[in-house]
Amino acid sequence: QVQLVESGGGSVRPGGSLRLSCAASGGIFSTFAMAWFRQAPGKEREFVVAIAGTGGGTYYDHSVQGRFTISRENAKNTVYLQMDSLKPEDTAVYYCAADVRGRVAGIAEYYDYWGQGTQVTVSS
Repeated sequence: QVQLVESGGGSVRPGGSLRLSCAASGGIFSTFAMAWFRQAPGKEREFVVAIAGTGGGTYYDHSVQGRFTISRENAKNTVYLQMDSLKPEDTAVYYCAADVRGRVAGIAEYYDYWGQGTQVTVSS
């Protein structure tokens, strides 16, 4: 069984930065594709970014391209999301997810395990 625990959320002003972390336990982390999704109040969960097990391939949603950066440290079983130039529309609960088949994709149904989420609020 794989467990995912997110941390690093909080409140920030527009233009600010936050760094989210997701620590995994169980399974062989380096073989998992990892992703971040988010869900704003009253909206459906949406894809943000994904990264391959080796870290060599990434896939960003256009809404965060150039502002967010995903990375991972397989030695620490952790994936990160660096969020810069934050906008009010980035406000959401952010979830990390793991695909044990290693597919780098924006399809929520591909992901087998999910964390509990961490709140990010961008407001002046």
